[in-house]
Amino acid sequence: MPNTPAETLKAWQVIVGGICGLVLTIGLARFAYTPLLPLMQTQAGLSHLQGGWLASINYLGYMSGALLAAWMDGPALRQRLYSAGLLLSLLITALMGLSDQLWVWALSRYLGGLCGAAGMLLGSGLVLAWLMRQGRRPELGLHFIGLGLGIVVSALGAYLMAEWALSWSQQWLGFAGIGLLFLAPAWAWRPPVPPAPSAALAAPAVPARRWMALMMAMYFCAGWGFVISATFTVAIVERQPLLAGQGPWAWALVGLAATPAVFIWDRVARRWGELKALFAAFALQILSVLLPAWSDGLAAALSGALLYGATFIGIVSLTLALVGRRAPHNPGKAMARLTLSYGLAQVGAPALAGAMAQASGSYRGALWITAAVLALGLGLLTVLMREPSA
Repeated sequence: MPNTPAETLKAWQVIVGGICGLVLTIGLARFAYTPLLPLMQTQAGLSHLQGGWLASINYLGYMSGALLAAWMDGPALRQRLYSAGLLLSLLITALMGLSDQLWVWALSRYLGGLCGAAGMLLGSGLVLAWLMRQGRRPELGLHFIGLGLGIVVSALGAYLMAEWALSWSQQWLGFAGIGLLFLAPAWAWRPPVPPAPSAALAAPAVPARRWMALMMAMYFCAGWGFVISATFTVAIVERQPLLAGQGPWAWALVGLAATPAVFIWDRVARRWGELKALFAAFALQILSVLLPAWSDGLAAALSGALLYGATFIGIVSLTLALVGRRAPHNPGKAMARLTLSYGLAQVGAPALAGAMAQASGSYRGALWITAAVLALGLGLLTVLMREPSA
């Protein structure tokens, strides 16, 4: 599908293209690892510790991409790198299934992290900038449907391919094939390169340093809570004898909950304000972590998955939109700077959780630590609500 000329792009095309870009760069290049992790452990001999380290390497790549985006000013370069991330997402997804070498998987996970940064930061920044230039509501809730849809695609894809008795390597190649369906609209309807800001315009206001530092610390806590569930939800369910085989369904519930939740959190934020909405999302995400820590039952596991899906998407969408609106000339750059703290948590948390699971045979300790980190984020939000934003 050829690229649609920028002047003829419609709002629905930019939104759909952005959604497909997120499915490709996050849903497949990143999230497919979650439902395939147990299969790689049983068929390819991947240990809990190695599984945690591969997830950490993925987020090291994500943080590298965020660091690059945080210092990137040229709009044309941001669009070119986003385009490269779309293509690379397909290649690294296929690469996972073409080798059984740990170093190849590590390379794929690192490059997948770079692709995720391209989709989440560069792509989302381009979409938000386009919405603001067109005079539309500067919210990313609709755009971030791509995250929930990406989870659903990865979960249902893994379930169907398992029903066809495909091996772990065949399933990775299958996901690369699925990615082709999303590449066409994502490529054709890429947000156009934004014009350079006029020198005559006054410099936009920037947040106070203390406010931004608190936001970064809060987002670090959010990143910790996100990555533990994103990496180990399926593995936690599969480790319970009575729930074997139910892991992909728990992961599908995460995506199904996340997809409509983006609209709900936008409406909550309009009524309460972003920080109060974030406070509610954090509180519910703590509950999503505590439920499987308290109980090994199916109800607790599925309820936790539903709550996690419904809350992580709101935290990401509200936070990035809040910061991006304060830098309309380059929202992707502002998002990236905040995301560095999110990525830092994502590098360390999976490795710690994998090591704890390896030593204890359970993810329960990691879940309790995650709940404590999220509680710290809740406290930081309380302080933020009393702070001036600039």
